[in-house]
Amino acid sequence: MGIIVTGRVWKFGDHINTDYISPGFAKSASWEEYKKHILHVHKAFTENAQPGDVIVAGKNFGCGSSRESAPENLQRLGIGCVVADSFGRIFFRNCIAIALPVFACEEVSEIFEEGNQLELDFEDSVVKNLTTGGEMKGSPITSDLINIVKRGGILE
Repeated sequence: MGIIVTGRVWKFGDHINTDYISPGFAKSASWEEYKKHILHVHKAFTENAQPGDVIVAGKNFGCGSSRESAPENLQRLGIGCVVADSFGRIFFRNCIAIALPVFACEEVSEIFEEGNQLELDFEDSVVKNLTTGGEMKGSPITSDLINIVKRGGILE
């Protein structure tokens, strides 16, 4: 069975680093307080993101330090996938390790606006904007990475 993710889009720009996704200044807070600071550079996201929502971003999403908590925070929020023009390499690998679908497709951020409905066919490397009908095919994901996501990641 394929990995298909659909959800409402939250849009982010270029160079969203792991410090925004896993803010150190709030690490001692309770989860209820801490989650209010995840991706705090987008106030509407922190106040309104719901499980099943997805993120579309520009270049280099997840750049910066190798905070394993960054993809874990997105997964704990219930984010269905992250689709971006490109990713920080360590962030991408950390997402795969916990089975959070991530998909890089150059210029994909140009076909989405916030609130659009996205569909990602992770195995066929196709992302669709269900609101506008736009569609893009990206570089294929290797079968090894697909299998890791299908099996729930490599970390318990």
